[in-house]
Amino acid sequence: MFVGDRMSKDLFTAGPDMTIFEAKNLMTEKNIRHLPIIDAEGKLLGIVSDRDMRDAMPSTLLKKPDYDITLGKIGNYLVGDIMTRNPMTVYAYYTLQDTLLVMQKRKVGALPVIDEDGYLKGILSTRDLLSAFVNVMNIDEPGSLLCILIKEKRGQMKKIVDIITEENISLGSVLVARVWDKDKRAIFPYLLTNNVINVKKKLLAAGFEMIDPMELYFNQLPRVRP
Repeated sequence: MFVGDRMSKDLFTAGPDMTIFEAKNLMTEKNIRHLPIIDAEGKLLGIVSDRDMRDAMPSTLLKKPDYDITLGKIGNYLVGDIMTRNPMTVYAYYTLQDTLLVMQKRKVGALPVIDEDGYLKGILSTRDLLSAFVNVMNIDEPGSLLCILIKEKRGQMKKIVDIITEENISLGSVLVARVWDKDKRAIFPYLLTNNVINVKKKLLAAGFEMIDPMELYFNQLPRVRP
């Protein structure tokens, strides 16, 4: 799946000469956390996040007279004064997987999407990524999540999928995760049914180890010493 398939295209933008107050009101009114800043031609100049906006506001620890005075001075500044210039960007043909890794590494909540000439085409936020992965994994449909521990050897996944399909159960998605044992992996099939008794029996009969997904989660939490 590509960035261009999931990015937000109906954008609210601002020019660098918009005041901070105007930008703040726009972000609040439209419930957006990132405001791209563009020039008159539509080329990206920078971006303002809700964090940038909070940092620009006076401290709430100030007494009211001092707060009001400082707030009044801020009104003379433009959004171009607080924007992040030359922000990290992506292209529409980037994959969502690579983009997610970039956002995690750089700790950013959104990335402007531009073309080769620097014109803004969209923005991809963590909201868009969550929506995309919910769609890919089919977890918006009712179903059951299983957790199967397998040994590191070929053919294990095929056996699991064969058992599931033999029961005429639709497979919403499959995730694979490392577990504490270096020789094992945890397989998380999401089945689009709540009737999983028979498939569990067949998996156990085939020699697979099954545990409750929440048990796997709690087993990996740091132990608290008494």
